[in-house]
Amino acid sequence: MNTESNTDHTADQSTMIFGTRAIMEALDAGKELEKIFIQRDLNNPLIKELKSMLVSKGLHFQSVPGDKLNRLTRKNHQGVVAYLSMVSYFRIEDLIPELFESNRYPVLFLLDRITDTRNMGAICRSAECFGVDAVIIPERGGALVNGDTVKASAGAINRIRICREPNLKTVIDYLHDSGFKVVGCSEKSSGTLYDYVFDSPVCIIMGSESDGISPEYMKRCDGLVKIPMDGKTASLNVSVASGIVMYEISRQFANSK
Repeated sequence: MNTESNTDHTADQSTMIFGTRAIMEALDAGKELEKIFIQRDLNNPLIKELKSMLVSKGLHFQSVPGDKLNRLTRKNHQGVVAYLSMVSYFRIEDLIPELFESNRYPVLFLLDRITDTRNMGAICRSAECFGVDAVIIPERGGALVNGDTVKASAGAINRIRICREPNLKTVIDYLHDSGFKVVGCSEKSSGTLYDYVFDSPVCIIMGSESDGISPEYMKRCDGLVKIPMDGKTASLNVSVASGIVMYEISRQFANSK
């Protein structure tokens, strides 16, 4: 459960809680936590109790230097800082049976290591506009859902289902077993978005801003598509690309009725 991370995430101070007892009480009250940071050199009985509680609930925490926590807050954090979730998350295995009860093919978007909060917010905004059924994000290594995310989504993030999952490879395998085609959006594709026929339940993978889709996810894709471009710029912003893919899927589904 313990993971090392050097990534600094930005979050609203209003969503921050700190102190061992305060975080344990939040967990007891059923609050969802976005990120949990524990000072790596602490191992007192209360910290051990907190870690045990996190493990029992299947929650991950990041072991970080004390300096990182001091940068997050100057108050007496006791070696523990966490952020409350601004949205309620779904689990994919609970959602899929419900989606198949609808009268159209489900559409999902899986975000692989997209770390910019505003990109994530913009993707959720487009997803809600184009009727995407859910957005899947990793429990670790992705953008924090904070005030910037909500603002960039124009509030749409509260109207679309977000699935936060600990293992995206397991999610992809589960989607395959459930009858979904998994399609990666990548400039490495030989075929374009407009050549692909969306005629089944589909999950689109959008890769990180820096290096695209992870190789382990790429090899699990049933197909790849790229957005044809005429300009000299090498790539589109991931939120813009997501919106284009969402529109094309929506257009094809509308024309197939």
